Amino acid sequence: MARSIIKRYRCSRRHLRTISSKKLHSSTDLGHRNYSLYVNRVLKEVVPQKGISSRTLCVMNTLINDIFERIAMKACNMMHFRNRCTLTPEDIQRAVYLLLPGKLAKNAVGFGSEAVNRYVHS
Repeated sequence: MARSIIKRYRCSRRHLRTISSKKLHSSTDLGHRNYSLYVNRVLKEVVPQKGISSRTLCVMNTLINDIFERIAMKACNMMHFRNRCTLTPEDIQRAVYLLLPGKLAKNAVGFGSEAVNRYVHS
């Protein structure tokens, strides 16, 4: 089984430097999650009498993983441009505003902020 090399950034004395480390492949395709259960739950809440095919679930799962990866990469790049070592919620919100169109970005940031507040105060 091949090993992939993933770059990590480590902060020291306000300078960022890359460190190569090896990561073993796991059974979950490089950390990509499966959101099929959550997609089904949301669909049943919105339209209880409808179902979704496994092919469509696969496409939705790929879409969610792709958007998540793009947001994470953009937020990480913004963090590095600001010469910071910590990823802040503002970096993530700015990345969402840059990647998603208008009202979709506004709703995503609103729901995300609300979810974080509920988690923090529970």
